[in-house]
Amino acid sequence: MLIVGGGIVGLATALALTERYPHLRVLLCEKEDRWAAHQTGRNSGVIHAGIYYRPGSLKATMARAGSRSMVAFCQAHGIAHDLCGKLIVATTPAELPRLHALLERAQANGLPARLVDPAEIREREPYVQAVAAIFSPTTGIVDYRLVAERMAQLLAERGVELRLQTRVEQISEHARGVRVETNAGAFEADHLINCAGLHSDRVARMAGLHTGMRIIPFRGEYYELVPERRHLVRGLIYPVPNPAFPFLGVHFTRMIDGSVHAGPNAVLALKREGYHKLAFNLRDSAEVLSYPAFWHLARKYLGEGSKEMLRSASKTLFVRSMQRLIPSIRAQDVVPTHAGVRAQALMADGQLQDDFVIIHSTRSTHVCNAPSPAATAALEIGAAIVERLPPLGQGLETRK
Repeated sequence: MLIVGGGIVGLATALALTERYPHLRVLLCEKEDRWAAHQTGRNSGVIHAGIYYRPGSLKATMARAGSRSMVAFCQAHGIAHDLCGKLIVATTPAELPRLHALLERAQANGLPARLVDPAEIREREPYVQAVAAIFSPTTGIVDYRLVAERMAQLLAERGVELRLQTRVEQISEHARGVRVETNAGAFEADHLINCAGLHSDRVARMAGLHTGMRIIPFRGEYYELVPERRHLVRGLIYPVPNPAFPFLGVHFTRMIDGSVHAGPNAVLALKREGYHKLAFNLRDSAEVLSYPAFWHLARKYLGEGSKEMLRSASKTLFVRSMQRLIPSIRAQDVVPTHAGVRAQALMADGQLQDDFVIIHSTRSTHVCNAPSPAATAALEIGAAIVERLPPLGQGLETRK
């Protein structure tokens, strides 16, 4: 078995393989020189409960189960984490209908979320100004890079062949398996699993799969509270999601190291791994701008998308969005920090793919859409992939 991608989903899938098929030879290839270099290592570190997702969807069921399995993994391996809970706050009466609808969705997903009044909001987050909120007690925080590194250690102990700086360049399926050409040589395997994240659509195309979707990269930029103002945030504070935009909005996250991050916005990245405002890649940009579905998407979200771009260019506007939740925040209280890039699948008809997408073919399996909450749900995604693999015999080999 050959797995492409050393983020948390690829690592968790390899773990599931070694547990289900302990005699199977597994090779995991990662093009970077470290694990969790992209989405896994650059997200907000939240263990999501699954409040936002459509009941019955993979995101909803896997986030709920994943919040338990991820916490159990951290407990078993001594990884620092905190089930600190999350407040989703309505700052005006106009937001109350959306807040109540979100509570109904949380209850439909079987979550112990509940409505809290302004007095309890002040008790939990004294600097938040809100008329009501949802409290989610099963939301937490963790450093997913540490989780990924522990997974890699476990895989090495189990005999998995781990290869960093190994970039997949060509894939060809044949009657007996699949051949994968890389910058470090060619490998033959019985089956390939594509967990390549920001490049998952390209790997799928290399394998001859037509998915009907393309990865569009959205950069999320963050600010960080200066140390002397971290007391303004005790845990996780989120706005009520805007139904006119498919992202959660600027929120506050107390990280496991005690720092507090505010963000992200969501702007088109002109490079799939473009973590800076001026990052540009000709191939990546051309693939987005030549994709007719992107222009359908751009027209649909023109208003909200323009606001996101302005917020990216203006610290004043970014801070103003923070002040909706915590009015006492000032520009001097925050400094720029890291950015991440979300791999979001866009369908050919211009619709954003709302759920996880895992596609199986005869000799390969492809995780074609796994944005947030994929880190939370990584162990569940890995288990589901392995459960749906074709029957595997004992002693299968990966041959160089």
